[in-house]
Amino acid sequence: MLKRELAPQGGFSFENCQRNTSLERVLPELRAPNARKTGTTIAGLVFRDGVILGADTRATNDSVVADKNCEKIHFIAPKIYCCGAGVAADTEMTTRMASSNMELHALSTGREPRVATVTRMLRQTLFRYRGHVGASLIVGGVDVKGPQLYSVHPHGSYSRLPFAALGSGQDAAMAMLEDRFQPNMTLEDAQGLLVEAITAGILGDLGSGGSVDACVITGTGAKLLRTLSSPTEPIKRGERYHFAPGTTPVLTQMVKPLTLELLEETVQTMEVE
Repeated sequence: MLKRELAPQGGFSFENCQRNTSLERVLPELRAPNARKTGTTIAGLVFRDGVILGADTRATNDSVVADKNCEKIHFIAPKIYCCGAGVAADTEMTTRMASSNMELHALSTGREPRVATVTRMLRQTLFRYRGHVGASLIVGGVDVKGPQLYSVHPHGSYSRLPFAALGSGQDAAMAMLEDRFQPNMTLEDAQGLLVEAITAGILGDLGSGGSVDACVITGTGAKLLRTLSSPTEPIKRGERYHFAPGTTPVLTQMVKPLTLELLEETVQTMEVE
């Protein structure tokens, strides 16, 4: 007998969660992957003429430094940029899709995209996946309504603030911003405060490191500043260590001959026009 097809229902579906729980009970060796702590420090603030964003350059894989010069400031539109913290692949693809959609939006409407439009698209995308897309974002830009700064969390919540900091080093960075931020700051003062905030996150968090990248966005355009500051310069060894031969005794020694086969090698020249 054929069963009547159930009508689609709105809302979230937790069938996969129940399935995973059942599989863990049946298969004791099966364990769902745990969320890993990611290390990053990103920050941004609004100054007199625009918005400035900043980030560190260290990408980590658990306790291993995977990249020392990672770009965490992503392009969205000519006057809108986004800093990403969390899973590198999630932040990269989320901002890339937003940039593509904003380009299509600008072509269809004939107007420059607004910061609020980018923020709405990003938070709707993140809310759709209920936090499984690990992307914490700081969106900053300048549009017809002036400079704006938004912080978007992985579950889709957002806030519009004059300054923001996210990532594992956000506590130290936020402490600097809350202590020294002032409205209508000049570009020089805002840039100095941003460098100090990111530096505080780098020095206070093992997951953050490398150098400080920044992006200055004004009404005339955006300027990306790579390696604006390097607070963790490599330490130079002051002297060399000289040990006399025989300082460390050799306890055992074994020599094993290797059987090698000699092959002939020929080189042929090619005619290049």
